[in-house]
Amino acid sequence: MHAKAAVAPARAPAQRSLTVSGDPVVDLREAIRGKLGIVLGVTPETARPRDWFVATALALRDRIAETGLSKATQIPHKRVYYLSLEFLIGRLMSDALNNLGLTETVREALNELGIDLDAVQEAEPDAALGNGGLGRLAACFMESMASLSIPAIGYGIRYDHGLFRQSFKDGWQQEAPETWLAEGNPWEFARREATYKIGFGGGVTMSASGDGIARRWQPAETVLAVAHDVPVVGWRGKQVNRLRLWKAESEAPVDLARFNGGDHVGAVSERMRAEAISRVLYPSDASAEGQELRLRQEYFFTSASLQDLVARHRNERGDLRSLPDHAAIQLNDTHPAIAVPELMRILTDDHGLSWEDAWHVTTNTLHYTNHTLLPEALETWPVELMERLLPRHMQIIYLINWMHLEEQGKSGKGDAAHLASVSLIDESHGRRVRMGHLAFHGARRVNGVSALHTDLMRSTVFSDLHALDSDKIVNKTNGITFRRWLHTANPGLTKLAVEAVGEGVLDNPELLTGLDKFAQDASFVARYRAVRRERKEALTAIVADRTGIDLDPDALFDVQVKRIHEYKRQLLNVIETVALYQAIKAEPHRNWTPRVKIFGGKAAPSYVQAKLIIKLAADVARAVNDDPEVAGRLKVVFLPNYSVSLAEAIIPAADLSEQISTAGLEASGTGNMKFALNGALTVGTLDGANIEIRDHVGADNIFIFGLDAAGVIARKAVPGYARAAIEASPRLAAALDMIASGRFSPEEPGRFRPLTDDLRHRDPYLLTADFDDYWRTQRAIDAAWRDSTTWWAKAIHNTARMAWFSSDRSMREYADEIWRVRLD
Repeated sequence: MHAKAAVAPARAPAQRSLTVSGDPVVDLREAIRGKLGIVLGVTPETARPRDWFVATALALRDRIAETGLSKATQIPHKRVYYLSLEFLIGRLMSDALNNLGLTETVREALNELGIDLDAVQEAEPDAALGNGGLGRLAACFMESMASLSIPAIGYGIRYDHGLFRQSFKDGWQQEAPETWLAEGNPWEFARREATYKIGFGGGVTMSASGDGIARRWQPAETVLAVAHDVPVVGWRGKQVNRLRLWKAESEAPVDLARFNGGDHVGAVSERMRAEAISRVLYPSDASAEGQELRLRQEYFFTSASLQDLVARHRNERGDLRSLPDHAAIQLNDTHPAIAVPELMRILTDDHGLSWEDAWHVTTNTLHYTNHTLLPEALETWPVELMERLLPRHMQIIYLINWMHLEEQGKSGKGDAAHLASVSLIDESHGRRVRMGHLAFHGARRVNGVSALHTDLMRSTVFSDLHALDSDKIVNKTNGITFRRWLHTANPGLTKLAVEAVGEGVLDNPELLTGLDKFAQDASFVARYRAVRRERKEALTAIVADRTGIDLDPDALFDVQVKRIHEYKRQLLNVIETVALYQAIKAEPHRNWTPRVKIFGGKAAPSYVQAKLIIKLAADVARAVNDDPEVAGRLKVVFLPNYSVSLAEAIIPAADLSEQISTAGLEASGTGNMKFALNGALTVGTLDGANIEIRDHVGADNIFIFGLDAAGVIARKAVPGYARAAIEASPRLAAALDMIASGRFSPEEPGRFRPLTDDLRHRDPYLLTADFDDYWRTQRAIDAAWRDSTTWWAKAIHNTARMAWFSSDRSMREYADEIWRVRLD
C-alpha cells in the first residue's frame, strides 16, 4: 500500500550546543534535574528510581540526538537495512554511557543529587523485543555497524509485551505479559510522519495497461504501521544509527456508530485486531488463529520497512532502478522472507517497473541469513492461508516459481524429483510455501553463521538450490560486541586488560592477545581470579535474592543459560546432574569437586516437552539442595526470567560454559563466545561456532566431547541405537531409572516418563549416545578445577584469544563481501 506520509526531507540540524557551564558534570546534573521537574513534574524528594532513570535517559537522549542531527543532512552512498523480527537490546543506558564515555560523568552528576547510578540503571526494564540468540545477534550487529560508521537502519516490531515474563510455581514455568512499556520508553522518538498502510485479504483486480495487464491489490483490511525510532550509539559516539520499530494501529480507533448504538465492545474490535499484531512476540501457532497472527506480524513489519526505505530512496535518489547501488537489505532468518514478493509488488504495482527491472532490483538488493537446519524451524505457510491473507503475493510467488521451474526444464533438469526439491511450493504434505527457498531464490547472497553450519547448508537443506548457484551461499561466522559483553558486563576484567596491554584494547580487541603472556604470571593470575571471585559473589547475591538458595562462590560455577529446546540438550545436563547426585550419595566421603549447576532460559508456551525439562530441573534441584549428604558438593539452581541484564550478571561469573547441542544442529551460538571472552572454559560438542572457538583458543583450553556431525548421521542410521547405548551404560540406566521411578516427583510418580520413554525409544538428539563421554569429560573438568594453576592459565588463554569473535569483524565481512558497503 502507498505510504500515508512519505519520508520527510532531511532538515538542517539545530545550531546549538547542550554545553552550558563548560563543566560536563554540572551540565548533566542540571539537565537531569530539569527533566525531572519540567518533563516528569516531580521533585528530587518525591522522585522514584524509575523517575530518576527516565530523567537521566532523557538527558542522555538529548546528547545522542544532537550527535545524530549533526549528520542528518549527509546522504550516505549506501545504507544497510537490517530486517529482524527480534532485537534483544536489553537495557540501553549502560550501552549509551559506555559508548559515549559518560559513565563516570553521569555517576558523579547523580552523586551530587544524592542518587546512585547503579540503582538508576536497575530501574530500567529490559526491552522485550526478542527471545534468544537471533535477537541478541541483531542487537550486537546494530551496535557494531554504528561503531564502524556503517549507515544502517534496523527494522522490527515495537512489541507491547515481547515474549513473556517467566516465573515458577511449584517448579512449573508460568508465563505473564512483559510490561516493559507500561510507563513508556524514554529512549524512543515517535515518528507519526512515517506511517504506512498495510493491507490484508481482499482480492486482485486486473485492467488493460499499455501492452499488458495491470494487477491491483484491493485489501479488505488496512492496518497502520507507525514508526518509533530508538537511537543506536556507536563506540565513542562517533555515529548514531537507528532502530525503527513499527507499532500497529487501526485506521479508526473506535466505530462511533456501533459505540453509540450500545455495542461498546464491538466498537473497538477492529482496533484490538489491528493492535494484536504488535502485542506479543511469537504468539503460539498451535491454533489456526495464532498461525495467521504470526504471518500478519511478519508481513506487517516487512511491508512497512520496505515502503519506508523505498520512499527514502525515491526522496534521495529518484530512480528505483538504482536501489541496489544505494541499499543493501539483510533478511535475518525467514521471518522477513515475504520481502521477496512484497518488494516485487511495490516496484511493479505501485511504481510501474517492468517485471525484469523489478526482479533485477530485488535480487541485487536482498540478502538472507539462515539460522537453522531444523526442518520445523524453516518456515512454511499453507498456500490457502497465503492466498486468503496475501492474494497478490501468492500470484507473484506462483509467477516466480513458474519462471524458476521453466528455467530448470530448459537446462535439462526437468525431472519431477528435482523440480519438487527446488520448487517454492512444497506439495508433499499439503501445499505450503517454503519461505527458506523463497528467500534463497530472491537474495543476492545467502549466508550461514558458522563454518560448519554453512557447509551443512550446502550439503543438506539447500543442497539442490546450492547446485544451481554454487556462489550464492557464503559463510559469515557470528560475533558479539565487546563493548557490551566485556566493557560493560565485566568492568573489572576490562580494567585489568587495559592495565596489562594498554588502552588501545578498548578500540582494538586484537590487542587482547597480549594477555597470553600473563597466563603464568602469578600476580596477574591472582588479580584475574579476584575479578572472577567478585563477579561470583555478585551473582551469589542475585541467586539468593531471586531463589532463596545460598551458593558457595568457591565452588565451580557450571552454567547453561539459553532457550530451552531439546536439541540444546539441557536434559543431558540434568541427567548428568542426577548421575552425579547418585555417585556422591554412593561415595559421600570421596573428594568431590564442589559444583554449582546454574540453569536459565524460557520454553515456548506451547512446547510441552521443553516445559517438562524445566520442571525436571526444578524437581532435581529441590531434591539435591535439600539432601544433607551432598551439602557442600552439589547445588542446582534454575534462575527465572533469563534476560540480557541477567546474562550480564551470569556470564562474567561462570567458570564452565555448557554448549552441548547435538552436533550439526546449532547454527553458531553467541553465548559460547561471551562466556569464553570472560574466561569461562567451554564444555561442548563439535557444533556451531564451538569448532572455531576451539581453533582459536586451542584444543587444550576447551573440553570437547561426543559425536561430531558426521557421527550423528551415522549413529542415527543404526536401528535401536538408544536402547543399545542405555544397556551399555549402567550409570545412564541408573539415572534414567531414578527419574522414571518418581524419585523426584513422589506426588506424581509418572510425571517424567514422557522424557525417559522418549530417550529409550527414539532419542532424536542422541543424548544416550553422548552421555558416557559427557560424564567422563565432566570428571576431567573436576580434576582440572582442582589444579588451579592450569585452570586459570586456560581461562586467561580463552580471554586472550577471542578477539576474532567480535561482531565488528563480522560486520566488516558483511560490508565487504555481501553488502558492498565502503568502510572509511
